Amino acid sequence: MTVKQLSLPELADACLELGVPAVGLWREPVQAYGVAATAKLVREAGLTVTTLCRGGFLTAIDPEARAAALADNRRAVEEAAALGTGTLVLVSGGLPAGSRDLHGARERIADALAELGPYAEQHGVRLAIEPLHPMYASDRCVVSTLAQALDLAERFPAHQVGVTVDTYHIWWDDQAPAGIARAGAGGRIHTFQLADWTTPLPEGVLNGRGQIGDGAIDMREWKGYVEAAGYTGAIEVELFNDGLWARDGREVLAETANRFLTHTA
Repeated sequence: MTVKQLSLPELADACLELGVPAVGLWREPVQAYGVAATAKLVREAGLTVTTLCRGGFLTAIDPEARAAALADNRRAVEEAAALGTGTLVLVSGGLPAGSRDLHGARERIADALAELGPYAEQHGVRLAIEPLHPMYASDRCVVSTLAQALDLAERFPAHQVGVTVDTYHIWWDDQAPAGIARAGAGGRIHTFQLADWTTPLPEGVLNGRGQIGDGAIDMREWKGYVEAAGYTGAIEVELFNDGLWARDGREVLAETANRFLTHTA
């Protein structure tokens, strides 16, 4: 998503050119290009697929909508397996229309995980609950803190359900470092993502993730937390940013790789 202006073949070429060994993919471009074709593309390019994003949106009350969400998540699991990644990132979903019941929404997520966790395990895929900043709680994700994500994940085996640690969403939470240690001790850090926090946020707030080094987050500090917790996996950079998307994608990818090295090494 950081360089969504690039086609998947262009992305693979740019990664090879810059020495980027792995990529996190989103379902929409993968589906548009074809799951099997994407798997062949990344395999022949020698790229590792770190994660597939996203499953989730599991808070519906209506039985038909809930069944549709579960079916879509099963497809997402199958897509992740076909791409060779062991991690499907989940954005859990916001409040259903007219509802103010946060507790009930979170319990419906747990009910869905009870069905999806074993299905994912059968396909060699782990589910990674991503807490999103509280400003997204009503419409996108009722799981707002790492502690809330872990409270859900820890109801299930770690090889089925863990968490995503994303600096953009948790940097403000002084309990998050303890949550990272807790997640690491349980083997539940399934992926680690970087994006910076810059202000003012854009209208609509969704596409306001800052380029690494442009905002308020100490990336080296957060990288230290996950490393101290025992995480040795890939580190993803995930930037939703209209300004970056308007630029040349190869230039943005090169800049992002350089910023990553500068601000985490």
